[in-house]
Parts: sequence; structure tokens; C-alpha cells
Amino acid sequence: MNPAGATGYAPLDVLKPVAPDISDDIWLIDGPAISFYHLPFPTRSTVIRLADGGLWVHSPIRLTDPLRAAIEALGPVRHLVAPNWIHYAFVAEWQAAFPQAESWAAPGVTERARSRGMSLRFDHLLGDEAPEAWAGQIDQLVVKGSRVHREAVFFHRASRSLILTDLIENFETRKLPWWMRPLVRLAGISAPHGHMPPDMRATFDKAALGGSIRTMLDWGPERLILAHGAWYRDNAAAELRRAFRSALR
Repeated sequence: MNPAGATGYAPLDVLKPVAPDISDDIWLIDGPAISFYHLPFPTRSTVIRLADGGLWVHSPIRLTDPLRAAIEALGPVRHLVAPNWIHYAFVAEWQAAFPQAESWAAPGVTERARSRGMSLRFDHLLGDEAPEAWAGQIDQLVVKGSRVHREAVFFHRASRSLILTDLIENFETRKLPWWMRPLVRLAGISAPHGHMPPDMRATFDKAALGGSIRTMLDWGPERLILAHGAWYRDNAAAELRRAFRSALR
């Protein structure tokens, strides 16, 4: 991992189609590594073009001038989504660049940002029902079972893509600094068999978590997009069952 923030997911800050064979309206953007508890975490956003032509941006990463130009070429940014209490770092950059966009936050985001000295504006709180703006296109749920980690997850129907943030981390050790590799292996969050980080898992009630996982499975996902590490281009339901086997018993 070099000082420029390389992650092994180059090219960075570039729109990458997720499922061009079935949908032209969903992309990933891999961003540079950021420090989280002194560990370099790769970053990733998901961009979806809605039926009205507006863009929905999940977990905004850093916004460079070339990326902004590429985004503007797709359509107007209408929705910025902070999906959990630790994914908000670049929201303000996108709000400044796209002042017309509405901002949506999972429970706990505003409080966490304030505790870190950041005053962020959010227009709406995410819940279990998709708002009118993307109802019928993107399903959503705030995962149950933890008072600490409140994460909103999303399912893009057209591409059959389930979008998670930190519920599964799937680090490819060959892309990490040598000193970080044993840490992710010990935590059980190394690819290809990523899991929820153990400290996060300890905050969840298994039965409540299992109910949320079953709802995700009922959506019928084929792809599983993650914020950190390798994402699953197929077999999403099987990977979800594997990662949450203990909660589904």
C-alpha cells in the first residue's frame, strides 16, 4: 500500500459497469485507501441511474475533478446515501459539488459524525421502506439486531445486485500490506470467505440478524457488492448464507 492510497483495485476514481449484460444503470467506483483505526481500508461507491435519469450514490468516496465530470455525463446526482454510522467521510464533498442532491443517512450517522467534529446535513433518515424516489427499483432494509451497527442494505432489482457496506468484509490479502495480512485472517475477513468483523458480530442478536438476512435472500440476489475487498460477481445467495450461517440456524 503506497502513500498515494493504492488498493490493488486500479483504476481508481473511475466508473466500472457492474452487470453490463443485463443492466446499463449500475456502476462501481473504487477509491483510494483511507485510514480506519490506523488500518488502510479500500473504499468503494455504487452508483445507480434511476428511471427518471437521476443518479443514486451509495457510500460516496473522494470526488476528483475527472470523476465529477464522468458522473455529470451520466446524469444529475439526486441522492447521496450514507449507509451506516462509519460511512460518511466524503458526503460533504459531494453535497458541495451537487447541492441539488438530497442526502439520506442510516440511523446513527449524524451522531457519529458530530462526535468526530463534523456537522453534516442530512435531509432524510433511511428506514425499511424505499422512498417514492426509488421504490420499485431499489429495495432496502435497516438490518436488525444491533444497537451499535445500524446499516441500511439495498437491492437493485434490474441487476439483481445486493449492496452491503460493512456486514461482510472480504479483503484480498495479496493486496494488503504484509503486516495487515495476519490481522484480517485472524478476524475471518479475508477473501474469498469474508465475514462480518468479529467486533461488529458481537453486538448483534443472532435471531434478529437472521431475520434480516432471510429478507435479503428473499430478494433473490445474484451479485453481492461490498465496500471493502473483493465483491461477489455471482453466487450471491450462497455467499450470504455462508457468511451468516450461524444467524440462519
